[in-house]
Amino acid sequence: MKTYTRIEVATKMKETGLVPLFYHEDVAIVKQVVKACYDGGARLFEFTARGAFAHEVFSELIKFCAKECPDLILGVGSVTDAAAASLYMQMGAQFIVTPVLREDIALVCNRRKVLWSPGCATLTEIAKAEELGCEVVKLFPGGIYGPKFVKAIKGPCPWTSIMPTGGVSPTKENLSEWFKAGVTCVGMGSQLISKEIIANKDYNLLKETVANALQIIKKLK
Repeated sequence: MKTYTRIEVATKMKETGLVPLFYHEDVAIVKQVVKACYDGGARLFEFTARGAFAHEVFSELIKFCAKECPDLILGVGSVTDAAAASLYMQMGAQFIVTPVLREDIALVCNRRKVLWSPGCATLTEIAKAEELGCEVVKLFPGGIYGPKFVKAIKGPCPWTSIMPTGGVSPTKENLSEWFKAGVTCVGMGSQLISKEIIANKDYNLLKETVANALQIIKKLK
């Protein structure tokens, strides 16, 4: 399995502009979702580790991706402490995403030169994250703050790389607002990987939706 430095991951985030994110307790479903996103052109994926025994699902998923999605950069989200971050990195996670800013997670990720993206909601939190070595800040919840918040931040801090998660949908109108405001990439969960797609097992539709979103983003960047 390939390994990536945090700089390589940050560069890929900037290049593609999209990080799909998803969790399900059924590893077979997660595999199908990840493969559909990969076939649609996504080269990053965030497994949101929110359920009991999520690490067991991830263990199978990363082995699957090593064979079926060889160029995928697979990370783990919803990580809330350093112990969990260390566990997932030991299992092969290439980046770590957190809902909050925690210095203990920054330390263990930096030690391995693994990209970590903390959830931040104020300019002070963003500045603190960057002081701790963060390359790409997660704006969370993105839907609450919106593109205007990103534009306001980029004024005094043009060096800040922002990935909103929440409030992002794969439409031209929505993506245009975010990228014109100055985001580096966007994280998309249920707006991209809908309940209907999962219920109907319509993975071809997911593939097409991802491909279309990436095409829109490419034109916007």
